[in-house]
Amino acid sequence: MNEDDILTGAFEPTNEGYAIAKIAGMKLCEYSNRQYGTNFLNLMPCNLYGFGDHFEPAKSHVVSALIYKFHSAKQKRLPSVEVWGTGASRRELLFVDDMVDAMIHFMQQVEAKDIGTFVNIGLGQDIAIRDLAHTIKDVVGYAGEIVFDASKPDGMPRKLMDVGRAARWAGRRRSVSRRPAPDL
Repeated sequence: MNEDDILTGAFEPTNEGYAIAKIAGMKLCEYSNRQYGTNFLNLMPCNLYGFGDHFEPAKSHVVSALIYKFHSAKQKRLPSVEVWGTGASRRELLFVDDMVDAMIHFMQQVEAKDIGTFVNIGLGQDIAIRDLAHTIKDVVGYAGEIVFDASKPDGMPRKLMDVGRAARWAGRRRSVSRRPAPDL
């Protein structure tokens, strides 16, 4: 998905309201930049994980949900952990501190008039949920089985961003700043 794909297709049904609200804010920034010369940038992160995550099944995103499930199963000595779907769907993941570094870089170093109002932030690579589950299982030290429940939804088959626009601007600095650009 690249930045120009916004509003070119149907919304994903499970988060349509969220998407519409986000796009309304993005368009407000775009028109404000155009009309008033403001410098609003919309940085769109891929799936974030890290500090402040909800480590509970009902409110968790995929990384924290899997950490919670494997840790809990290890503590309770459960023989298996259930993961929804087939494990084939893929997600792009970014640690929250790396997102913060990107935000600081773009606020200090980049003008919306040069890059555009909307910029994807991510790694440009994804991982299958199956592989992610096995990695987290190993890191947690859980010895039981992983059971993929194909009767449960996989969600979108793939969520991967085109981060070329951000990558082209990652090393650029305005002459007024003396801070080095963070590694993205």
